[in-house]
Amino acid sequence: MRPPVSVSPLSGKTIGSTDDGFVIAEWQDAGGATQTRRLIAPVHVHHKDDEAWYVLEGRLGVQVGDQDVEADAGAAVFVPRGTPHTYWNAGDSRLRYLLVMTPRIHRLIQAIHSSTDKSPSTLRELFRAHDSELLG
Repeated sequence: MRPPVSVSPLSGKTIGSTDDGFVIAEWQDAGGATQTRRLIAPVHVHHKDDEAWYVLEGRLGVQVGDQDVEADAGAAVFVPRGTPHTYWNAGDSRLRYLLVMTPRIHRLIQAIHSSTDKSPSTLRELFRAHDSELLG
């Protein structure tokens, strides 16, 4: 049994790893006036993994299948596996949120961020390699 690990403050970091049952990351988006959605992630689906957000500050917009939901600070959004989704900062100010994800989703995000090739074909392959699909 491994000893518990804590990261304080969590801001900009993760707790949990690709060897654990889940990973939590605190991320943020600076916001700013916008007339259209500025997606934080493209529309995609995780075929085998659930994902959830907990809003710490601001307003999070999430497209869950065909439904758009907005969550203010203190609210959470759950997206079950197999459901197309995307998310964005739905307000004009800073958005801070916790992303609760499986290790596979965390590995996907790490692969996207570390890839120097962000072409659509490369991104689609990265999603496929992690049992997910890029739809947008």
